[in-house]
Amino acid sequence: MDDLKNVYLSPLPDSPYVKPFRMNYTQNGKEKNWDLLEVHDSVAIIIFNVTRNVIIFVKQFRPAIYYNSIAPEDRKKNVIDTKKYPASLGYALEMCAGIVDKDKPLIEIAREEVLEECGYNVSLSDLHHVTTFRADVGVQGAHQTFFYCEVTDDMKTEQGGGVDDELIEVVEKTIPEVEDIVNSPGPLTSPPTCLFALTWFLLNKANKFRK
Repeated sequence: MDDLKNVYLSPLPDSPYVKPFRMNYTQNGKEKNWDLLEVHDSVAIIIFNVTRNVIIFVKQFRPAIYYNSIAPEDRKKNVIDTKKYPASLGYALEMCAGIVDKDKPLIEIAREEVLEECGYNVSLSDLHHVTTFRADVGVQGAHQTFFYCEVTDDMKTEQGGGVDDELIEVVEKTIPEVEDIVNSPGPLTSPPTCLFALTWFLLNKANKFRK
């Protein structure tokens, strides 16, 4: 993941993932507008390995984080200096997750993501719905659905790390390490949805596994 080069910015072409647009409306007699993004709904999975009492994370390069680590004056250059701004600035620690771009039940998509990203072969009955909420309500408001599952080392396969050109590192954290993340003053590179998931786990599941 550290082999990052030829970074440059360009206008957004037609995208199958993100569609920017402006909503115009009148509220309480005043004309207003707001810029929005149409994106896919998504699923995310809190995975706890009961064999070794660790939560399973994915670590991957996120261009949005990388971009916001670059000084404004350097963003205007034709090519970003990757020695000054190494790939490590864009790494995020997140829950296993994926977009809903298939005509399948959400729980089946979640099962596929657990296998493709983290390498655990879980059954549908292993996945338990936690909640569904609106993500990033400032610009998109798409649904994200959280599931929880418990896995064992015996369920691990040779898969994992993503599919196609994805580069995903599987990371394990103990319960005390998760508590440190949630209580950290930051700055953190985990999104709010990940922190919400960890807080849910600590409140609802962690005591059963504390030693």
